[in-house]
Amino acid sequence: MNRPHYILLPANAFFIGLSLAGAFVLNLLPWGVAIGVPDFVALTLVFWSIHQPRKVGIGIAFFMGILMDVHNAVYLGENALAYTLLSYFAISIHRRVLWFPAMVQSLQVFPLFLGVLVVKLVVRLVISPDSHFPGWWYFIECGVTTLLWPIATWLLLAPQRRAQDKDENRPI
Repeated sequence: MNRPHYILLPANAFFIGLSLAGAFVLNLLPWGVAIGVPDFVALTLVFWSIHQPRKVGIGIAFFMGILMDVHNAVYLGENALAYTLLSYFAISIHRRVLWFPAMVQSLQVFPLFLGVLVVKLVVRLVISPDSHFPGWWYFIECGVTTLLWPIATWLLLAPQRRAQDKDENRPI
């Protein structure tokens, strides 16, 4: 496979914050109870935890989780716990994932998105005795989020790409 290798500029902290804020705003949209709506905050957290683990880590994941807990009016800490574990495991596999193209990366981040839904479901089932299993359609969200991985990779890496230099005398 002959794919272009880009030399990326350093990630701008302002752009990282802007992308996380944008993902939060996308999660704020009134989707209702639509099946398969992706978790944009989880997608963006995994992306930045893999590509910039020193800038976006467990602390930012916890903060974003608390924001989502307040927005969704769920048990305080449900999303925070899920996003913290998500960020931890994304940072754990970040060196391995970066070796692959975006389509293969999406297969490797799928268990992370599935884990977020499982953690949220377990917290709800353990804390609330009157809650019930929502059905298998509940897990469609992680599949849709995984399908968005190549698009998110292309979008979030776009500001870091340099223009292709056609100078044949320079190796970089």
